[in-house]
Amino acid sequence: MTDAQDPKSPQQPNKTESDTSKSATPPLTPPATEAGAAATPASPRGSDYVAPATAATPHPTAKPVAGTAEASSDMPANPDTLTRPAHAPDTPPAPEAAATAAMKPPFQAPTAEVAAERNPIGASSPKPSEGEGETGGAGVTGMGGGDEPLHQPTFGPGAARPGSPASMGTQPSYLQAGDSPWSVLRRITSARFRAWYERAGQRITQRTLKIGISARIFHPEPGSKGLRSKTLQYLEESIAHWVMSRDVLVFMIPTVDTQGLLHPSHIRLHDYAKHLDGLVLQGGADVSPQSYSEVATRHEWQGDRMRDMYELELLHEFVEQGKPILGVCRGCQLINVAFGGTLHQDIATDLPDAIPHVTDTYEHNRHTLTFPEGSSLAQMLGPVDVPIVNSIHHQSVRTLGRDLSVEAVCSEDGVVEAIRYRKAPFVMGLQWHPEFHRAGGPEYLDCTPVLDNFLRAARETRF
Repeated sequence: MTDAQDPKSPQQPNKTESDTSKSATPPLTPPATEAGAAATPASPRGSDYVAPATAATPHPTAKPVAGTAEASSDMPANPDTLTRPAHAPDTPPAPEAAATAAMKPPFQAPTAEVAAERNPIGASSPKPSEGEGETGGAGVTGMGGGDEPLHQPTFGPGAARPGSPASMGTQPSYLQAGDSPWSVLRRITSARFRAWYERAGQRITQRTLKIGISARIFHPEPGSKGLRSKTLQYLEESIAHWVMSRDVLVFMIPTVDTQGLLHPSHIRLHDYAKHLDGLVLQGGADVSPQSYSEVATRHEWQGDRMRDMYELELLHEFVEQGKPILGVCRGCQLINVAFGGTLHQDIATDLPDAIPHVTDTYEHNRHTLTFPEGSSLAQMLGPVDVPIVNSIHHQSVRTLGRDLSVEAVCSEDGVVEAIRYRKAPFVMGLQWHPEFHRAGGPEYLDCTPVLDNFLRAARETRF
């Protein structure tokens, strides 16, 4: 109680409505003199009367809201500004002040200020109560309340992320029970090796073979003009088509001239043997007797010495590379000469009892074959009732070269018709022309198995 409300006080001054309103909202900073006067009013009884000692009730001190004009000391206090009462003392407020305060609505601080007071900077955010993230005061799922930022989970260097095998404490379900890093590594290495092996196998078995065919040479004719006055290198169509019938690529190998005056080149026949998979020596002019150290008995049997030198070098290059070689007619005779053998310059002259092996009918001249015991050619061709081949040659093998074996002979006179070099995967010569007749025809021997064995060897030795 104040002195003004004490019933023992002899006089109680009448207060106007304006005074009542003023007492409801006391000044923010009342002067000390007024507080003293209110606490000890003048006594009308004189100096003999002493008022009972009562504790003066301090007026509540207003606390300006942050950001308002009252926060500045240079501006007067605004009575309409919301204030927040300071900590109330243990002494209860005066009845008149309590009645006045009851008439005002309850104070509600701004949300931001309450949140700031509830969670100051540097303090940990309180955990929301159960269900508050969905329907509580936060209003947004995952928010801590008000304008608080989203909680961002962090993972340290040693922490496992949720859902990883380390966080679950078990190995992935696709691994087998008892798997170790070494067993997984072995399976990975094995799978890589199988993939490489399959790719290498496809490259070996599916890559198109490249077969080289030696060139025929046409020498200039004396006194001719135009094309006949030039040296020509050409390929007979039938031999190329016969080889290509097995879906391989065919390349004619020209002669080389590393010391030529007109167009010198550093390309050698060794380069062709290196990049091609096999060699076919096609037919053509006679082999010169000079190539096996003899002299031609007749002028017309001089042969083609230039072509001999070119094909002998080419043959030896392919033999050194381990590549297969198939000789046809002249090619068969050249294989024999390459390994030190000799030839009959003319069958009719050297073997008068032999049947004609060349006639005006050309590729239609024919005879039968006989295969010696152990002939690899007979194994290639399989069982044949009457093997018939064409005969278009007046030269033949006389003395057999070193490491060569006879694979077939003429049934009527024993003239050598096929030979093979034993110290190479595939070096074989056929004295007849298998390319001149349709494969599998009823009249002539089907030599497609010989071609297939040649190409098989080319594929196996191409690396």
